[in-house]
Amino acid sequence: MARPQSSDRNAKVAAIQKEAKRKDRSRLFTIWGALGLVLLLIVGAVGFAIANRPTLDAVQEYEDLGRDHLVEAVEYDQSPPPGGDHHPAWLNCGVYTEEVPQHHAVHSLEHGAVWLSYQPDLPAAELETLQGLADQPYMILSPVADQTAPVVATAWGLQLEADSADDPRLSTFIGEYRQGPQTPEPGAACTGGTAVDLVEAGK
Repeated sequence: MARPQSSDRNAKVAAIQKEAKRKDRSRLFTIWGALGLVLLLIVGAVGFAIANRPTLDAVQEYEDLGRDHLVEAVEYDQSPPPGGDHHPAWLNCGVYTEEVPQHHAVHSLEHGAVWLSYQPDLPAAELETLQGLADQPYMILSPVADQTAPVVATAWGLQLEADSADDPRLSTFIGEYRQGPQTPEPGAACTGGTAVDLVEAGK
């Protein structure tokens, strides 16, 4: 008479084990499903960000720029210049309220700086926006009276003109080219040079 009870007990144990395995499978499916959904959302967000990232198609490129050190002032074809021969002393990176000697600033571009320049009559609110963009290493901000666009972003051999400081391409340009692959001397100093007595806040 003990065998039926043992058989029933074995059957119950088997049923419990089967149910436990089913729940484990269900739990795993739920976990993997949630992970898959999170991964899908991440991929979608990254794809959306890339698709909506401001393009830099309007960047002008300049090649065959001289890199000689000249103690005298240099005449440049563009203002601000995107590169070329320059003074042996680089300009300290930072925020300037007056125009800076371009042959010093060009040396800083050679070291990987991005130079944000603006027409002197730029509205105060836009100037504040540029100051926020320039508040990081390897950045120069200064007015340039004879530039043709309200705002210009310049890296070595590269230049982007903008009608406003709110142009989202400016931050993209900085992220792409500050110490970017175009830099002739990446990692070289942007401090310890010259501040030409015009600096408001140097870095």
